[in-house]
Order: sequence, then structure tokens, then C-alpha cells
Amino acid sequence: MKPFAFPFAKPLVLAIALALQACATTDPARAPVVEMPTAWSPAAPMLEAAQLTTAWWQSFGSEPLERLIAEAQAGSPDLRIAIERIRQADLALQQAGVSRLPSINGSAGVSANRSDGPGVPSTSRESSSVGLSMSYEVDLWGRIAAGVRAGEASLQASEFDWKTARLTLLSGVANNYFLWLNTAERLRIARENLAIAERVLGIVEARQRNGVATALEVSQQRTTVLSQRTALLPLELQQRQTGTALALLLGRVPQGYTPEAGEFAQLRVPALSPGLPSSLLTRRPDLASAEAQLAAADANVDAARAALLPSLSLSASGSLGTSALLSLADPTRGISIGLSLAQAIFDGGRQRLQIRSTESQRVVLIENYGKAIRTALKEVDDGLGNVDRSQRQEALQREVVAQARRSLQLAELRYREGSGDLLSVLDAQRTLFAALDALATQSLSRLTAALDLYKALGGDWAGPPPPLG
Repeated sequence: MKPFAFPFAKPLVLAIALALQACATTDPARAPVVEMPTAWSPAAPMLEAAQLTTAWWQSFGSEPLERLIAEAQAGSPDLRIAIERIRQADLALQQAGVSRLPSINGSAGVSANRSDGPGVPSTSRESSSVGLSMSYEVDLWGRIAAGVRAGEASLQASEFDWKTARLTLLSGVANNYFLWLNTAERLRIARENLAIAERVLGIVEARQRNGVATALEVSQQRTTVLSQRTALLPLELQQRQTGTALALLLGRVPQGYTPEAGEFAQLRVPALSPGLPSSLLTRRPDLASAEAQLAAADANVDAARAALLPSLSLSASGSLGTSALLSLADPTRGISIGLSLAQAIFDGGRQRLQIRSTESQRVVLIENYGKAIRTALKEVDDGLGNVDRSQRQEALQREVVAQARRSLQLAELRYREGSGDLLSVLDAQRTLFAALDALATQSLSRLTAALDLYKALGGDWAGPPPPLG
């Protein structure tokens, strides 16, 4: 049997395609216009520093932090949620790709009918049949291909979103651990300050017993001791709450969790080369995600426009039938081949409204992308400025602490010898206690500034995508 053919089909399709080609025009792709600066402002003070690495947290020189980072990557529910979103995007892409393949359906059936009645001879009819049908939509205008492109871009955006979530998680772990160690350091300083206040109280009480100091002076110093004891309470509460917040980031139950101890003073503040501003577009995963979402929007616009044009479908079916039950002996055969061209004539403007909706969504994504780029540039500039400022402030604060400590020593010495008054000692104590606490806070600010700069530059931007399992 010769294959069935439509000698007029190909010219007809070509004629319709040429007639409707003008309907398939698309606007040129529009990209956000963001003029990238040639240098950072203020000028980066660490151009000879180390380049950004994948395991950026190792540059702080803390093995407990590295163990916390590893635990967070294994146990964080936020990362598991982000991985599932990647899996969902991958499944959606596979579904879009299936649309490129033909659809094949099979069928089989048997039937038996019997009829009888008064004065009517009994009759029975039996039959069996099998059939096979295939349909295929020709992607004449690229609508299916555009859907696949949109799925690919959405999958890329989901992977970049995972990297963004990972960067946010790991920087949160590092920040909370730094805060926990800093609170422990401030508690140590507060206890040392309490010991100093108690030592001075012993001196004042000894002078009172010798008739040199007054009861007022003893009361004043006891007030200082009580104030130092009171200062311990909020620090202890802050340390406990910081530990529980860290437990949540690790995927742990907060009750009973205590982070691994470490020395705050041993943390290393890394120096980092920020590179050129133009490299930020490929470093930050949130910018890469926004760009991928924009590519998906472009493909969705193309698919919506292609949906206005006629759809071309090919179909073929074959069947075998017989009047015997559960048998295909001596069957009758049927074969059909079809080509159909469908075009919506009136839908109330639904498809054109869909095009306008996708175009509007694309405009929003363009604006968001440009806004995200400008925000990223500001964050890096702020990070560079904070790193430089915090370094200079910490150096100055160390000088303040050294002078305050010397002032207290001199005030104590003069008070012991009877040439000074207690008011000078009290003032020197307050100055030293405040300077020591400010130094600990400033050291934390310097670490946080370095951490924020890592995050602003994209963190582990070169890391591999997550395994889907």
C-alpha cells in the first residue's frame, strides 16, 4: 500500500506561513542601561590583597567556624527548600521538552450485545478492536521552543537562587558565631572590670578602717561594683540568645545547644581585593538570577506572541476490528492520516491581553535588574568604606584603651598615697571600662565589615551547583 499524501499540503502551509509572517515579529531584546563605573569610590585600599575564593570563610582562620559552616550546609532546611525549588524547575523544563515529542496513544476494546423479546428472535453481536494513534504539533512559529528556553532560564535562576540562599546562610552563621565569641569576650572584659572595681573597693574600705576614707567614698565604690555586676546580666542573655539563633541556622533544636568555644582575639580579619566593578555582574548570584529571570521573560513573550498564530498538527491512526470476541482473526483495517491548521478567530482579546501582561512583567524585571545592579554597586562601595573605617577606628580605640588603663593606674597610685581623691579613681574606672567594651565592639565591627564585603562581592560565586540527588 502506498503511503497516503496530500500533494497540496506543503504549498498551502507555505502560503499561509508567508501570509502570516508579519504577525510573528518581535521587539528587539531590551537590556537595562546601567553605566558601570571604572573604579570603586572610595578607592579600594587593598588592591594587592587576596582574590575571592570559593571557601571564603576559611580566610578568618577559625577551625570551629569551618565546622559550623559544614554543619549548616548539611543541616539547613533553607538550603533543602532551595534544592527542591531547583528540582521543581528541572521537572518543569522536562515537561516543556516533552512537548517537542509526538503523542502516541493505544486503545483496545471488546463488546458483546444480546437482544431478545416476545416474538423477536434472540440476536447477539460480538466485536474486538485495537487501535493506535499518533499526533504531533509542528513548532511552526517557535512557541514550544520558546517555552523550553523559558524553562532553561528558570532552572538557571533557581540554581542562582540556591547560591544566594547559601551565601545568606553561611554569612549568617559566620556573623552569629562572631557575635557569640564577641559577647563572650565582652563578658570576660566585664568580669575583669568587676575584679578591678572590687580591688579598688578593698582599698577604699582599708582606708576607711584607718580613718582616711569616708563612708561616702565606700558607698560610691560599692555602687560601681554593683553596676559592674549588673552589666553582666544583659551580656549573658545576649550570648544565650545568639547561641540559639545559631542553632536555628544549623538546623538544630535551640534548647541545650552551646556553640564550640573559641578565642575572639584569634580571629583573623582578611584583606580582600574587590576587583573591577564590571566583574560584579558575574560574581553575585542574585544578579545572575535576575538576568536569568529576564531571559525567561523574553522567552515567555515570544511564546505568547507565537500563540496568536495558527497551529499546525499532524495526526495518524490505524485500527484493526473483527466481529469475533477476543480475537482478531480476519480483521478489517482502517488507516487515517490528517493535517490540521487551527487558528483562533475570536477569543475576546484574551491572547493579546496575555501578550501585554507578559510584556509588562518583562519591563518590571528589567527595572528590577537595573535596580539590583545599582544596589550591588552601593553595597560594595559601602563595604570597602566600612572595612577601611573600622580598621582605623580599631587602631585608635586601642590607643584609647592604653591611655585609659594608664590613667587608672596613676589615679589608684595617687589615691593609695593619699595625694588623690576617689572621684578621680571613679572617673578613670568608668573611662577604662567603657573603652574596653568599645574596643571589643569595634573589633566585631571590623570582622562584620569584612564579612559584609565578602557577601557584597558574591561570596562563593564560583561554587558548583547543588546536587539534586
